[in-house]
Amino acid sequence: MIQQTNLVRLLGFCAEGTRRLLVYEYMVNGSLDSHLFSDNSSALSWNLRYRIAAGIAYLQEECNDCIIHCDIKPENILLDAEFCPKIADFGMAKLLKRECSTALTTFRGTIGYLAPEWLSGQAVTYKVDVYSFGIVLFEIISGRRTSTKMRFGNHSYFPSYAAVQVNEGEVSCLLDGRLEGNANAKELEVACRVACWCIQDDENHRPSMGQIVRMLEGVVHPEVPPIPASFEHLMGHDDSGMYFAQVPGSGKQC
Repeated sequence: MIQQTNLVRLLGFCAEGTRRLLVYEYMVNGSLDSHLFSDNSSALSWNLRYRIAAGIAYLQEECNDCIIHCDIKPENILLDAEFCPKIADFGMAKLLKRECSTALTTFRGTIGYLAPEWLSGQAVTYKVDVYSFGIVLFEIISGRRTSTKMRFGNHSYFPSYAAVQVNEGEVSCLLDGRLEGNANAKELEVACRVACWCIQDDENHRPSMGQIVRMLEGVVHPEVPPIPASFEHLMGHDDSGMYFAQVPGSGKQC
């Protein structure tokens, strides 16, 4: 029932007997993940990547006062004929009243894109979507799954490696190798700083989506972000590629 031009429109549904079907508008260029991670697709140019990133942030800014999506990831970002992004799959979303800013809800989302506060069992805010956006932004920049176990010097978890590089001002190594260095250096630095601010452990240290839009548009210059404290123990001795914690009351680990 939410009407917003940059959300994928639900055209209809079927709930007849055992048949369950949702019908959405057709998005010609499919999902973002098929362009970032598939060996069968040509690499998105830097200009397209930056425009898509800014578009995702803008979409979230437009609706984050009433919806926490809870599952922002490349598979749920669809691209139209002009490669403009639209957010899809609100199956895990939490609808908030206009006067509310937090939601107490069950653990939900996709491993690799989850903000640390999901593990605390406390009420969450739209800043969990900001965290997920930061992970997606690193994936847009690098063209790689951040959760894939690979070795980056002393790191096997890409976001921890990226956070160090951003902190030290060495962001060119984070760019997707398929682009062969063809990216606007200033935009690359801004995008990397924004991504690292988004994945800060404390949600109060993460920017709002409105601030993200202004940073990506060049209205506000982002400062150098600190390395998230949760990444520090991954440096130099991690060989799992992820950190583990018990989800309160679930018996599950993530």
